[in-house]
Amino acid sequence: MTTRAIVLLTALFLPLLVAPPAVAAVQRVQFTSGSTYLIVEFLDDDLVHFELAGGTSPGTGSPLFTTPQVAKTDYTGPSTFNQSGNTLTTAAMKVEVTAGTLCVKVSDPARLLYEACPRNLAQAWKGLSISKGSIQHAYGLGEQFFTGGSADGDWVGRSRTPGGLYGNAMVYDGDNGPVGNAQIPVLFAVGGANLNYGLLLDQVYKQEWNLTGDPWTVDTWGDQLRWYTMTGPDLPDLRKDYMELTGRPPVPPKKAFGLWVSEFGYDNWAEIDNRLSGLRAAKFPVDGFVLDLPWFGGVTAGSDNTRMGSLTWDTAAFPNPSATIADFQANKGVGLMTIEESYVGRNLPEHADLASRGYLVRAGCAACAPVYLTTNDWWGRGGMIDWTQDAAGDHWHAVKRRPLVDAGVQGHWLDLGEPEMYDAGDWTSGVLPGKHAHADYHNVYNLKWAESIARGYSSGTKRPFMLARSGAAGMQRHGVAMWSADIGSRLTALAQQQNAQLHMSMSGIDYYGSDIGGFRREMLDSDLNELYTQWFANGAWFEVPVRPHTENLCNCAQTSPDKIGHTASNLANLRQRYELAPYYYSLAHRAHRFGEPVVPPPAYYYQNDPNLREAGHEKLIGRDLLVGVVAGAGERARDVYLPAGTWYDYATGEKLTSTGQWFTDRPLWVNGVFRLPAFARAGAILPKMHVDDKTMNVVGRRTDATTRNELIARVHPDAAATSFTLYEDDGASTGYRSGAVRTTQISQQLTGGTATVTVAASSGTYTGAPGSRQNVVELVTDTQASAVTLNGSPLTQHATKAAFDAAASGWYNAGGNLVVAKSAGTAVTTAKTFAFTLGQAPVSATFTCHNGTTTPGQSVYAVGGAPQLGAWSVAGAVKLSPTAYPTWTGTIGKLPPNTTIEWKCVKRQEANFPDTADQWQPGGNTVLTTPASGSAGTTTGTF
Repeated sequence: MTTRAIVLLTALFLPLLVAPPAVAAVQRVQFTSGSTYLIVEFLDDDLVHFELAGGTSPGTGSPLFTTPQVAKTDYTGPSTFNQSGNTLTTAAMKVEVTAGTLCVKVSDPARLLYEACPRNLAQAWKGLSISKGSIQHAYGLGEQFFTGGSADGDWVGRSRTPGGLYGNAMVYDGDNGPVGNAQIPVLFAVGGANLNYGLLLDQVYKQEWNLTGDPWTVDTWGDQLRWYTMTGPDLPDLRKDYMELTGRPPVPPKKAFGLWVSEFGYDNWAEIDNRLSGLRAAKFPVDGFVLDLPWFGGVTAGSDNTRMGSLTWDTAAFPNPSATIADFQANKGVGLMTIEESYVGRNLPEHADLASRGYLVRAGCAACAPVYLTTNDWWGRGGMIDWTQDAAGDHWHAVKRRPLVDAGVQGHWLDLGEPEMYDAGDWTSGVLPGKHAHADYHNVYNLKWAESIARGYSSGTKRPFMLARSGAAGMQRHGVAMWSADIGSRLTALAQQQNAQLHMSMSGIDYYGSDIGGFRREMLDSDLNELYTQWFANGAWFEVPVRPHTENLCNCAQTSPDKIGHTASNLANLRQRYELAPYYYSLAHRAHRFGEPVVPPPAYYYQNDPNLREAGHEKLIGRDLLVGVVAGAGERARDVYLPAGTWYDYATGEKLTSTGQWFTDRPLWVNGVFRLPAFARAGAILPKMHVDDKTMNVVGRRTDATTRNELIARVHPDAAATSFTLYEDDGASTGYRSGAVRTTQISQQLTGGTATVTVAASSGTYTGAPGSRQNVVELVTDTQASAVTLNGSPLTQHATKAAFDAAASGWYNAGGNLVVAKSAGTAVTTAKTFAFTLGQAPVSATFTCHNGTTTPGQSVYAVGGAPQLGAWSVAGAVKLSPTAYPTWTGTIGKLPPNTTIEWKCVKRQEANFPDTADQWQPGGNTVLTTPASGSAGTTTGTF
C-alpha cells in the first residue's frame, strides 16, 4: 500500500483518503513502493513536475530540484486541486498513480495522454517507458541529423541517440559532414483532435529516446528521474508553457537580423575591407563580419605555446582594433563578432591566472592540478575553463570579454562548446549537488558558458548576442542563436538542415542557422554555384543571422554573396530579407513577450492537417508567411502544399484558394532570379522597410546619409478583420525590457468592394524614435482601385510609379495585383485610415505571335520588360496557346497601367522552366502602351 501526503507551501496536512479542494498553492504528493518513491508536484493547472527514485526521499516540504535548464521556479500552484485516493486532479489535468509499480497516467483531464512507468530504476542506466497510445507524431528533442537528405520527418518511428559517449557532440556522416548533436530534452507529442502534451526530462546526463515502438522508452543516468508534463489545447499553448518554464529569448540586437559574412578565417583588416568594398560596390546591404581564430593570432597544433585562450587582438595583423571597430561602426555601418573557445594554452599567462584562482577544470579531484588536454590537439595543448563555477565565468568576462564589448564588439561566437575536447576523468565544481564528474556537467557546459556571458552583460545596457555550436534546454533565454557546426557542402545537408531546424524550433531555439554554402567544401558533389544560391535563399528566409561561412585557409574560396552563386538572386533574396526586417523584428519581440516561435513548422499552427504533420520542406515565418524549402540539383519548380484558406503568392501577388491541397510546378525562377516559393495568408499584414541601392544595413543607414523611416505595410485583404502589431525600439540597448518600445497596431478588413487599412496611433517611444513619418500601404488585390481616401479625404491618383515616388502623398495602381498608397509625413500619435475602393478592371492585353512553328515539347511564349512578362527572363515568360497554329495568342492580365512595355515572342522548351530560348522573334522589340485600366487590345510579334 502506498502512502500519500499533500503539502501546501503554507501548511502541511496529514494524509487523507479524499482531500478537499485546495486553491492557489503548489501541491506536492508523495507515493512510495518499497524503497522507491514518487513525488508529484503540481505547479499550475497545466504543469506538473515528477521526481522518481530509489532511496531516501527529499520529502514534500520543499520544491523539487531543478537543473540549470529550468528558469521559472516561482509558480503559484493550480487554481483548483483534488485528491481522491491515488488520483490527483486540477482544472486542466489528471494524474493517476498505480500502487506498487508507481506508474503514472496523465490525462488532459478527459483523455489519456500517456502512461509512464519506471524502467531499470535500480540500475545506473535507467529511465521510463512511455505509452504511445493515440499519439501520432512528436517534435523537439533538440538537434540530430539523419542521412538521406530529407527535410521531413518527426520523431515517431525514430530513435534520438546521443552524439557521443556523454551526449552533446559534433558527429560526422557522409550526407551531412560534421554536424551538431545537441540534446534539448523536450518532446511535444500530438494525436488527433488536439490530443497533445509536452514533456521535459530535466536531466543533465545523456539521453536515448526510442520512439520506434509502443511503449516508447527513454534512458539516462542519474540518481533521480525528474520530468515535467504540460497539458493544453494545442501546440502553441504547450510551447508557450515550455518557454515560460525554461525562459523566453531576449530580443536580439536588430543588426543580428542582417547579413554577417564569415570565413575561416580573415587574416587581417585588409581582407575584411576587401570583402566589404566588394559588397558595397555590388549594392549588397551587410551588417557585420565574423572573425575566426586569426583575430587573436591563431593556434599552434600540439603546442603549449598556442594562442588559444588569449582572447587578445593580434595587433600585427589587426592593428588599432578599437579605432578600426569604431570606424566600422561609425562610417561603414558594420559590426564584428569574435570567436572564442573554452580552451587555454598551458604556457599562456591566462592559464597561470586561471589556475591560481582555481577556475580551470581539474584532473580528477578538487585538489588536483588542472587537466592537461593533449588529444585532438589541433588547437594546441592546455586547460579548460570551468564554467560550472560562476566566479570563473565572471572573472573571464571581466578580464577578457568586457574589453571587447567596450571596444564595440557586438557578438560572441562560442565554438567547441559540446565540449569537443575533454578529459573523461576530470573534476568540476559541478551543477548537481555533490556531483563533480564529467558526465555530471557535459551537456550543460555550453549553457553555463552562455549564462556567464549574459550575466556579464546584465550590469550594462547593451544586449548580449551569441552564436553557439551546442546547448541545452534554456539556452535561448541567454541571448543565444545556435548553428549546426561544420556542415558539409552538400544538397543532402541543406535539406537535412531544414529537418533539424523544425525540431530546434520546437525545442525553443528560435534563432538557428548554418554555415551557408557549407563549411566543408571538400564534400561538394554538385554545382557549387547552384548549391550556394539555394542555400543562401533558404538562409535569407529561415536563419538569424544570415551567415555564409567556409574553411578558407587557402584564401581560394569565396563566401560573400557578391562573389559566388547567382549574384542577382543572392541580392534579390537578401534585399527581400532586409525589407521584411520589421516583420522579423516584431516576431522577435513576440518571442520575448509571449514565447511565440519565429520560424515554426507548419504543424505548429495547423496540427490537425495530416499533410503538414511531418513537413519540414515548408516553414512558416511567424503566423502569416509560408515558405517552401528548395534543396536539390537542377530544381526549377516545386510543388507547394497550402493549408485550407486563401493565400497570395508573395512574389507575384497571385491569389490562390486552397481546400488543403497541393499546387504543382510553382516556378522557382521569377523575373530572372531564384526565389523560394512564398505565400502570405489572407489577412496577413507585413511591416517592411525601404530597401534600395543605397541601403547599407538593417538599422537603416544609407550611403547618401538620408533617412527612410516610412512605415510600410504589405496588406493581404480578407473579409475577416485582422491586425498585426509592429514593435520598434533602439535596436541595441536593453531599454525595451523597461518599456522603451513603440508599438503600432495595423489592421485591415475587406467589406464588399472596400478594403480598409488603419495604422493606429502609436504607443510608447524610445531614443531616436521618429515623431512623424510617411505611411505606405501596399495592398495586394486582384482588382485595381478607382479611389483611395485617407481619413475620409481623397488622395491624389498618380498615373505611374515615377509620379507616385516624386509626390509627398497619393496612390497608384501598380499592376501585378498591387495598389500602393501613402500619406505625407504624419504624427505617429495620429491614426491613419486608408480606404481603397476596389473593383476596377486590371489592365490586360492580348499577345499574338505569328509563324510560331514548333517541335514536340516546344511552345511559344511572350517575354518582356514587365514582371508579368518575366522581366525579360525566359524562365518567367508566359505561354501562349496555338489558337490558329502557327499563330499563338494569350491574354495576360494585371499589367502595370499607363506604362510602355517592350516585349518579344520566343520559342522555348515547355519542361522545367529553362532560362534560355530556342528562338527569339527577330528584329526590334514590340512596343505596347497600356491604358489606365481595362484592355489594351492586341499586340503582335512575328517570327
